[in-house]
Amino acid sequence: MDINISNYLRIDLVDVILVCISTLILCLVAKHFFWDVILDYFKKRHDMIAADIQAGEDAKIAGETYKARYEEQMASAKSEAHEIVETAVKHAGEEKKEIVAKAKQEAEHIKAKAHQDMEREKVQAQSEMKQAVVDVAFEAAKQIVKKEIDEDKQKSYVDDFIEHVGEDKWQD
Repeated sequence: MDINISNYLRIDLVDVILVCISTLILCLVAKHFFWDVILDYFKKRHDMIAADIQAGEDAKIAGETYKARYEEQMASAKSEAHEIVETAVKHAGEEKKEIVAKAKQEAEHIKAKAHQDMEREKVQAQSEMKQAVVDVAFEAAKQIVKKEIDEDKQKSYVDDFIEHVGEDKWQD
């Protein structure tokens, strides 16, 4: 068998024209039956890509809006926290002043009560001392007078003594 390769590799003008005509017929048939389907496919693909791009841009804008709102809320939260701290410090200062004022008032009240108690005890001690002096004087007078006079005279001497000395001298 004799195979000539040049027969297979030859380029003939008739073959080129036939291939061009068959390609043109194929394109015309494809255009007639499939061109609308292909255009619809590309149109849908184009619309889908455009929608994805638009969705991406919308998401980017929404993200930026959300970020701006978040930053605004954070700034607001910082200022609110600062205000809360300032209010707490202010209330603590006022409460401290109230507690100190109450403590001072209570201390003054205790001090005044102690002073009143001291005065009362002083008056009571003076009264007891007067009574003790009178009792001692009465006993001394009784012992002295017992030898010299009877009981009626003794009582009159004590009464005279109390009248002469007077109550206002015992008040000091």
